[in-house]
Amino acid sequence: MDGILNIDKPKGKTSFSVVALVRRLSGERRVGHAGTLDPAATGVLPVFLGRGTRLIEFLVDDTKTYVAQIELGVATDTYDGEGRVTRRGDPSGISLEKLEEALAAFRGPIRQTPPMYSALKHHGQPLYALARAGLEVERKSRPAQIHRLELVGWQPPVARLEIECSKGTYIRSLAQDLGQQLGCGAHLKGLVRTRCGPFRIEDAIPLPQLEEAGRYGYWMQFVHPIDTVLQHYSAVVVNSATEETIKKGGAITLETAAAEDYCRAYTTDGRLLAMLQRLPDGLWQPKKVLI
Repeated sequence: MDGILNIDKPKGKTSFSVVALVRRLSGERRVGHAGTLDPAATGVLPVFLGRGTRLIEFLVDDTKTYVAQIELGVATDTYDGEGRVTRRGDPSGISLEKLEEALAAFRGPIRQTPPMYSALKHHGQPLYALARAGLEVERKSRPAQIHRLELVGWQPPVARLEIECSKGTYIRSLAQDLGQQLGCGAHLKGLVRTRCGPFRIEDAIPLPQLEEAGRYGYWMQFVHPIDTVLQHYSAVVVNSATEETIKKGGAITLETAAAEDYCRAYTTDGRLLAMLQRLPDGLWQPKKVLI
């Protein structure tokens, strides 16, 4: 089975446990997800099956949209509601105008320090494992891009934000940094991922519904084609001779005005053959051969 499932991950489930469930349900060994969601977070989790796993990188680089609830006045060691309270402040003086002014600093290119409670590794050890052992190590700040940040709700002390951002953005870190900016502390109270690339929460299948579909044998109807994540790239159809060249890893010439560095190549019978990458000399080299 080759394809992609757009799953609405429930609260309390790890992204890995969802992958394991899909592996059992489908009988497909090659299963992976694009973009980890914390157990406390919910929403869109694209899960790739079969040859689709070879295209995960093309979705990981795409933008994502979240709806976050950030509670002012309480900071935690995990930057969310699951952790130990490290600070309490008084948010009563935070007006709507002051909140909007603080949010302005987080739009556009920013730098973030990853939370200790994250899957990043330090000398081969996940940071969360070190944190659970009571250790804290220095983390280097990383660049992130906030394309859109809107205040869509304000019921003091909780702000509801809609955030469109680049890969590698930690919404928990944004909550922590916002609390520091306002001087009262804050943590991420709730998080929903509403979009990951082309996949939206309105079209996501809830996990219980997928499990039921698996029991009755109709889960395949929820599988999207693997090229769903590639639709924003130009496409070409190649003849049989060029198909053989691509399968052997050879570079080819294309009469295409594609502005991107990548291009989809299809066989004459409509199968996705490969993702091609433009070389400096104008030739196109197979990046991923899928047949």
